Amino acid sequence: MAKIFQVSARAGMTRVVEPIARALLRAGVTPNVVTVAGTVGVLVGALGFGARGHLVAGALIVTLFALTDLLDGTMARMSGGSTRFGAFLDSSMDRVADSAVFGAVAYWLATQGDHSGVAAALLCLAAGGLVSYVKARAEGLGMTCNVGIAERTERLLIVGVGGILTGLHVKPALEIALWLLAAISIFTVGQRMAHVYRQAQQLQPDGQA
Repeated sequence: MAKIFQVSARAGMTRVVEPIARALLRAGVTPNVVTVAGTVGVLVGALGFGARGHLVAGALIVTLFALTDLLDGTMARMSGGSTRFGAFLDSSMDRVADSAVFGAVAYWLATQGDHSGVAAALLCLAAGGLVSYVKARAEGLGMTCNVGIAERTERLLIVGVGGILTGLHVKPALEIALWLLAAISIFTVGQRMAHVYRQAQQLQPDGQA
């Protein structure tokens, strides 16, 4: 099934990012530095702005710095490919950033007395972590898991749009976005588990259940 954020859109963004990536590499900036800087930016947007109720500013800052996922990946490709530590660092920083985003959202909703929204934010946090874990575990076992309608980009986009609309006084937008995101994240976990199950069945020796 196609991802929400279509491949053509990703390719278009890559064409925009490539000149920036080349300039940074020429300046001696490494992909790992960009990864860490992007995470710091997301933390500032989420905890410094979003958690304090500045939802539009927080969402825009988080979105801007989340795009470093494309930038550091492009830089790694241009410089000969990602290193093992680079891949590890990128994945780890993604989890830090995601935790900050949904933790900040949950905190702000709690200050507003929105218990349903808090539950949705925490569910998104748990399900999003599981989406990433299922893929990492499958790849650790020698299988592929590049399926699912809601990867990290899609998840941040949905919560970002909800945050901006709520900041513009469309009150239920963030909670609706969170429940939608929770649903598609759980669905994505199911997609990935089914995909891995089919691979495992094909890989195991005949006669084994």
